[in-house]
Amino acid sequence: MARYRGSKAKICRRFGENIYGSEKYDRILARKNYAPGVHGKSFSRTKSEFGRQLLMKQKAKHIYGILEKQFRKHYEDVKNRPGVTGDLLLARLEQRLDNVIYRLGFANTRPQARQVVNHAMIYVNGKKMSIPSYEVKVGDEIMINPTKKDNGYFKNQEQYITNKKNVPGWLSLDAKGMTGKVVALPKRDDFDANINAQIIVEFYSK
Repeated sequence: MARYRGSKAKICRRFGENIYGSEKYDRILARKNYAPGVHGKSFSRTKSEFGRQLLMKQKAKHIYGILEKQFRKHYEDVKNRPGVTGDLLLARLEQRLDNVIYRLGFANTRPQARQVVNHAMIYVNGKKMSIPSYEVKVGDEIMINPTKKDNGYFKNQEQYITNKKNVPGWLSLDAKGMTGKVVALPKRDDFDANINAQIIVEFYSK
């Protein structure tokens, strides 16, 4: 299955919130806070139990920018681990390298972060890493590829990183050195408040 290439504005309108982070979608939602399509204004986001579960799964997939096969694999990886499966699933999604790059401010959105990783712009523990789904561990050190640090993209990103205020507690950021470190595992308070992971678990558990 190919990655979604359609209108992100329509996806935000479908879920009734800005799930991609870019300010332009806030402006679009302010003008059109209803679902896209001919029947958008009469569209109800309240569905059957199955419909709610499916919609929540699709929402999480769009937020983290991953395909069904990848999403299912993340669920299979955590379902037998001790703990609350929904929390473990979201923690696994948070530990994806592309998400970490976004959280540290090395990219403004997750799609942008995925491109940064794909283009081999990131080192993990001193080694080049170009796999967006790579699962970071406590103690991992994240840095910009030294050969890429002076290119135009990161030069333009420096101020954004310097002003970054909302780095989650499980990560540390050295804005001046443009490096980050995983200091703990993500917890429930670090997750997107608008994702109900338990509903997703129920969907896969059937």
